[in-house]
Amino acid sequence: MRKRYPILEFDPTRQAIIEPSRLFRRMNVPEHCVVCFFKEVVDQIVADKHATILKTIRWEDGPHALYQIRWRGKRLALFHPGVGASMSAGLLEDVIALGCRKFIACGGAGVLNREIAVGHIVVPTAAIRDEGVSYHYLPPSREVDANHHAVAAIKRTLRAHKVDYVVGKTWTTDAPYRETIGKVKLRRAEGCLTVEMEAAAFFAVAKFRRVVFGQMLYGGDDVSSAEWDSRRWTRHTSVREKLFWLAAEACLAL
Repeated sequence: MRKRYPILEFDPTRQAIIEPSRLFRRMNVPEHCVVCFFKEVVDQIVADKHATILKTIRWEDGPHALYQIRWRGKRLALFHPGVGASMSAGLLEDVIALGCRKFIACGGAGVLNREIAVGHIVVPTAAIRDEGVSYHYLPPSREVDANHHAVAAIKRTLRAHKVDYVVGKTWTTDAPYRETIGKVKLRRAEGCLTVEMEAAAFFAVAKFRRVVFGQMLYGGDDVSSAEWDSRRWTRHTSVREKLFWLAAEACLAL
């Protein structure tokens, strides 16, 4: 099992020393869950839809709430996953242990092609594994696929609403301050449209736990050249809320 580099020492043993199913008793939670990176959108929906807290998950940084709303006559769970692969994957593990089984995430991403406008939706079909979490869930490989049922549900939803989108790979990295010109060129040559910090981990955890997971991203800052352009992407509040409800619709269609 010992390899030259520790990150390649994948252990397929399913039972770990700390198992989420031992920490969290399964509850009567919705099967469907939206993972939303936009805190202001989560807060607004919690207020507008009179969301109830199903479970408060406590990590060292503080409490993380798993909420429930009723929408279109169905129960829907939602939570904010924090930032970065490690925390997001850990919270996803917790929510899976509580009983959610079908997930659509929505968030923003840097674009590797400046022609992808701010707010334009990208549907990742796979993620390049340039982070650490996924290597603890799956054997080493260059990329990990999104669930094809989830991708299909997202595409159907976007087409139904006549929302333009592009489909392709995303690059998941742990180090946003180490996105170099050389790496951007390499990832772009591999077919990556975006860069973010969680997708590969999400897809890997979902495969390991045998749940359905897909993701929707919207074009944010531009990292396609040596001159970074923030494009004021976090201020597009209408895009962010719209993306949540598209994710909710796609999720409930699973």
